[in-house]
Amino acid sequence: MKQLLKPSTRLLWWLAILAAVALLLGVFQALGRGPVAKFDGLFWAVFCVMGVLIALDAFWLWRLPSPRLQRHVPGSLALGRWSEVRVELEHDFLRSVPLTLFDHGPQGPGNQYETEYLPQDIVLRPQRKAQLTYRLRPTSRGHFAFERIEVQLRSPLRLWLSRRYLPVSNAARVYPDFARLHNGQLLAVDNWLSQIGIRQRQRRGLGLEFNQLREFREGDSLRQIDWKATARQRTPIAREYQDERDQQIVFLLDCGRRMRSQDGELTHFDHALNACLLLGYVALRQGDAVGVSTFAADANRHLSPVKGAAQLNVLLNHVYDLNSTQRPADYSAAVRQLLIRQKRRALVVLVTNLRDEDDEALLGAVKQLSRHHRVLIASLRENVLDEQRHAPVQTWQQALDYCGTVEFLNARASLHERLTAHGIPVLDVRPGELGPQLVSRYLSWKKAGTL
Repeated sequence: MKQLLKPSTRLLWWLAILAAVALLLGVFQALGRGPVAKFDGLFWAVFCVMGVLIALDAFWLWRLPSPRLQRHVPGSLALGRWSEVRVELEHDFLRSVPLTLFDHGPQGPGNQYETEYLPQDIVLRPQRKAQLTYRLRPTSRGHFAFERIEVQLRSPLRLWLSRRYLPVSNAARVYPDFARLHNGQLLAVDNWLSQIGIRQRQRRGLGLEFNQLREFREGDSLRQIDWKATARQRTPIAREYQDERDQQIVFLLDCGRRMRSQDGELTHFDHALNACLLLGYVALRQGDAVGVSTFAADANRHLSPVKGAAQLNVLLNHVYDLNSTQRPADYSAAVRQLLIRQKRRALVVLVTNLRDEDDEALLGAVKQLSRHHRVLIASLRENVLDEQRHAPVQTWQQALDYCGTVEFLNARASLHERLTAHGIPVLDVRPGELGPQLVSRYLSWKKAGTL
């Protein structure tokens, strides 16, 4: 425990008054006016008494034991959402003790957060527990380590303040905002998917995976008839199919410097991560396997595709502390690593922010990847580009900005067209629309049996 003792405002006022009186007595003594000797003795008596009181007050506060603290913080926090943190206080004093409490919060590098209702004043009653609550809103993902709480105690005469830093350790993980689905707060997922703009296309034809045999019904096609089962049962028996399951989806996630662009409170990387988790959640409910592979990160990660509801927990814990870096995106190296790790055919969703200078390297890498997997490129587009393109032009600078934006967008569209000409589908979307667009494309391919 670290303790810092400092004088209170009351003590400073007392000392200022004594200094003023001493100065006044000195002036009178220098001028030789008034009964200075009598007041001088009284002054020194008061000074000595106050010195003793100040020392005793400081000694009592220094020896005063610190209260016992316990912090209760949720083990899982959602990015950008307010959560309640509770602090319990207890002491064995025989008198009430007022104090001020301030929680220093997470101390790790990169931990960013906001708080409400701090600091707080509270009076600890004798032989009783007390508690206070405040709100915490993390603005970055990762591992949050809470290490200490600061309390400020007052001496009996209110002449001294003791600032003490008490070690109180807690840990929490800050997940993407998608964790609200993981925590079961969204019961009607299908309704929610429709509310955010996802529409499932009407399926064409039949599924690809055999489900069961059943009696022939009106509206079934003749090719559904199982002739051997029909001969055994002496009644028409049809095969029933379902959408193919046990397919694999791998997110190839760019962690490079282009994903550091900020749109609102979230970066492009956070938007991309939320969209991947949303599609992963939907795909796992469809019976498919989901995995992720990163590139341009400080330490690239790979999670092999696995199906089942438990994979969502694994996926969240695998990517919750990922962050974008200052590294450039090397698409060729990312594709080579993925081809080594992923042998079975899968839907590879490359989430990045394309530029026109990516033409040759990107095209060669994606063509190589498409020989073994179905590829979908999701290219994020900055909101400011759309705003600049539709902004009124009234000045010379605005005209230059507009022309530069249009030229950039045209070059970007040209790259997308070249990719599409080689059979590589591209989603050119704003960050906030990425999740619904990915899920819509996945479900439409799923229904059409083109995965």
